[in-house]
Amino acid sequence: MTSVEPAEPSAAAGEAALPRHVAIVMDGNRRWARQRGLPEAQGHAAGVEAIRPIITRAVERGIAVLSIYAFSRENWQRAENEVTTLMGLLESAIREETPELARQGVRVQLLGRVQELSATTRDSIEGGLAATAAGTRMLLNVAFNCAGRAEIVDAVRGARADGLSADEIDEAAIASRLYGTHAPEVDLLIRTGGEQRISNFLLWQAAYAELYFTDLLWPDFDPAAFDAALNEYARRTRRFGR
Repeated sequence: MTSVEPAEPSAAAGEAALPRHVAIVMDGNRRWARQRGLPEAQGHAAGVEAIRPIITRAVERGIAVLSIYAFSRENWQRAENEVTTLMGLLESAIREETPELARQGVRVQLLGRVQELSATTRDSIEGGLAATAAGTRMLLNVAFNCAGRAEIVDAVRGARADGLSADEIDEAAIASRLYGTHAPEVDLLIRTGGEQRISNFLLWQAAYAELYFTDLLWPDFDPAAFDAALNEYARRTRRFGR
């Protein structure tokens, strides 16, 4: 369960204005492959490779929480072989990157309806997650079989299962039952690939997020591009309705 803290306005421009929580919709793997005449599977593989330097850069910059949209519930509608490829890539990436993530002090957790995954996939992923449990430098949320609307539905169902009446279900009750654990609300939401939507990702947590869209396809989104997004965030003034 998570307790989502209220967002606070950014400080003055510079390192003090860094977002605490950055979320990324990693879009464009298939288009990246098509532009190069490659199979779509190679685009997804390149996309997985692109995650590593962004995690490292986020740790270097002192980001407290990084959330990445790895597999949405809507992705089940894709062709079966593509889903199988995505599952295999993401599963193996978590396992293979676990030692380096642990070395960097990154704690990994999954967001989503993990219970809907196969037992083999769950066991493989959860074994890797346990190895990073002691990390304190950054929390890496991997949204896997995740969708913002489903998350809110699950939180409300959880509140009812805990015996709360309709009158007792308020914002705090829902926030405390969202996926994950103790993360601040999203400060900056980045989407690559040129589309300008958030695609049902962390809808509750991103209510006041600054949105940043880039035409770069995800495999081309490198640490310099990440820094550019952080710099743009630092230039903005967040008012939160004031």
